[in-house]
Amino acid sequence: MTIAKSDKLPLAWVNIMYLGAIHVVACLAFFPSNFSWGAVGVAFALYCATELGITVGFHRLAAHRSFEANKLVEYFFILLGTLACQGGPFDWIGLHRIHHKYSDTHDDPHDSNKGFFWSHLQWMMHECPSQGDIPRYTKDIQDDAFYKFCHNFMVPIQVALGLAIFFWGGWSYVVWGVFVRLVVVFHCTWFVNSATHKFGYQSHESNDYSRNCWWVALLTFGEGWHNNHHAYQYSARHGLAWWEIDISWMIIRSLEIVGLAGKVKLPPLQGNKV
Repeated sequence: MTIAKSDKLPLAWVNIMYLGAIHVVACLAFFPSNFSWGAVGVAFALYCATELGITVGFHRLAAHRSFEANKLVEYFFILLGTLACQGGPFDWIGLHRIHHKYSDTHDDPHDSNKGFFWSHLQWMMHECPSQGDIPRYTKDIQDDAFYKFCHNFMVPIQVALGLAIFFWGGWSYVVWGVFVRLVVVFHCTWFVNSATHKFGYQSHESNDYSRNCWWVALLTFGEGWHNNHHAYQYSARHGLAWWEIDISWMIIRSLEIVGLAGKVKLPPLQGNKV
């Protein structure tokens, strides 16, 4: 697989219109008539749930198999991750595995060598050559009926959530709970691709430009300790120093304590310390 230069890749108009539309509708939050603290509260609660779906479900559980979980727990977090609308589980997990294989090289879908804007957003605005390789990198989940459901019905699932929110609190709840939340989750996730390959410090040799970035870690519940993660990709824990706060690890550790998670993988000498 060889990725062509960005200026030779055709534009992905579906992605551009999809992402553009979500950002435009989210701007309706600036109208005073669409503001309420209840709507903001719903958006924040759903932001937390969606982020954990990405970090615990899509990333640490499904993409890296850094721990095992009861199937109901696994599917719960995969459903929450689907609410991020960052592509279905197969796309997200497959592209992430490709990123790790080719991190910060020409074949990395969001190679940081091409610039901050490319790794943050621009790569999604072009047809991605890696897309055709996704089935090869997701063989372990391709036949799972629930993963297929979430992948095929990502948008209807979001519509169902939007309708439930509308009947609860009206249009302002939809603007904040769906569109503002999606935009915030989008950019927080994208910062892991962009900011944590530009800003921060390296604790380990990872053969790429991954960095530990504290503010990205706060926004993404621990994903910003990215150099740690690239050094120990199998680890369920990303914040390795005592002060590297990793909320996603705390969730996984809590699941382990109550018997809903097991076979938790950790770096040498880490143990199960919270």
